[in-house]
Amino acid sequence: MATETKEMAPVDVQEPPDVRGQDQHQPLNDYQPPASKLVRFYAHPWTQIILISLICFCLPGMYNALSGLGGSGQVDPTVAANANVALLSTTAATALFIVGPIFSWVGPRICFLIGGWTYALYSGSLLYFNHNSEGAFVIAAGAILGVGASFIWIVQGAIMTTYVDESQKGRAIAAFWIIFNLGGGIGSLASFGLNYNSKSGTVTDSTYIALMVIMIFGWLLGVFICSPSRIRLAQLQNAVETEKHTIKGTVTMAIRTISSWRVACMIPLFFSANVFYSYQQNNVNGMTFNIRSRSLNGALYWIAQMLGGLIIGLILDMPWFSRNMRAKIGWAVLLVTGMAIWGGGYAFQAWEDKRIAAGLIQDIDYTDGKISTGPIFLYIFYGAYDALWQGYAYWLIGTQSNSTARAAVLVGAYKTFQATGGAMAWRINALHKSPMTQLGMDWGLCIGSLIVALPTIWTVSNHTTVAEEAGYEGEEPNQVSPPKVLDGA
Repeated sequence: MATETKEMAPVDVQEPPDVRGQDQHQPLNDYQPPASKLVRFYAHPWTQIILISLICFCLPGMYNALSGLGGSGQVDPTVAANANVALLSTTAATALFIVGPIFSWVGPRICFLIGGWTYALYSGSLLYFNHNSEGAFVIAAGAILGVGASFIWIVQGAIMTTYVDESQKGRAIAAFWIIFNLGGGIGSLASFGLNYNSKSGTVTDSTYIALMVIMIFGWLLGVFICSPSRIRLAQLQNAVETEKHTIKGTVTMAIRTISSWRVACMIPLFFSANVFYSYQQNNVNGMTFNIRSRSLNGALYWIAQMLGGLIIGLILDMPWFSRNMRAKIGWAVLLVTGMAIWGGGYAFQAWEDKRIAAGLIQDIDYTDGKISTGPIFLYIFYGAYDALWQGYAYWLIGTQSNSTARAAVLVGAYKTFQATGGAMAWRINALHKSPMTQLGMDWGLCIGSLIVALPTIWTVSNHTTVAEEAGYEGEEPNQVSPPKVLDGA
């Protein structure tokens, strides 16, 4: 039977037919009985969103608490900066061309278990460094973590951008960002308490040990990650049906996905997503405040990320506007807030340069409100802007496809270019380039990449059809199967 090429309407979830009272020997047309309530709850899209959020609370959330201390809690930030260069370099080398295809073959659970343990290894290397000052081990652990982080973030990104309905992707991003950054906030508050009376420039052993325990627990939670085939969502299953799981099909899909001109316009946006971390953490926080104030600022930074994630998620899911209009509104929010926050950062850095020239380094305590209030609020706004930026980038990825495999490729591209930009910035920081130079670089990259992304923003479609999904594979629209009707969830 010929099929039409016009856009297909979204499929309503339907319950399976009622077979009570039928002859038990009568054929039921391959009908499968509904799963138990527990299994249906486990495979519910929002259950998996909350699960991956909790996992990232324990893994990258705790890592963020650690890195947010400035120099990962060490007096000399050079070792931590070089470890971050190694981490981001290996992430850039593996995320797109290695981990993305592996995800298409083994699925999210195996990918997660391969990479999750590396976070605890990195925290352990810093504990070792506290006693032996072996920087090489920290840098090697950072390189291994970079590979592990590729697996974790591609799993996270694919789940977050495809496991919920198109109309709920902004809220999924918001929920993830709130729970994930709660990890950084709580971890930093714990460090604040553990180091409250510390007079040294490094955090205590107990800080690293506590983070290691939480990271191992988060890795173990990965056994509960659900595969896309079990998620009860019509748009996801329809997209999965257009995937080809042969080697040739996987390679072709990846090439077609990342070679799209819309994706090309987003690459500078991806590249700029982490370039400001090194400057903000090592210069603004790490060189300005004492250790307990750095811990407190780290908590406020990640709490601000929670608020920023909520704001951008709600903006991108506003039901009063089309998806195309929401894309434009989100872009405008990033442009206006970016100019305001980076402008405040310039005023701060001009003031801070004078203090550093006078030999005032790591001396401000949060209790000295006359000089600490402004820099603390600037750091809070930096955290909120990071959430706005990354939430918007993930949402744009979600507008390109509802297929988990294709989303994994897109997230792989995101993490590859994000890590490349971050590695460049951390290397510049490790070379001790002037803070004002780093600020100017970060500001220019952020605003410039927003301008380059405009063609993609302007052409965001209001709905991703099954025919468009198949188009990534080079199929003609009339070859696409009718949408599948799923059991209710």
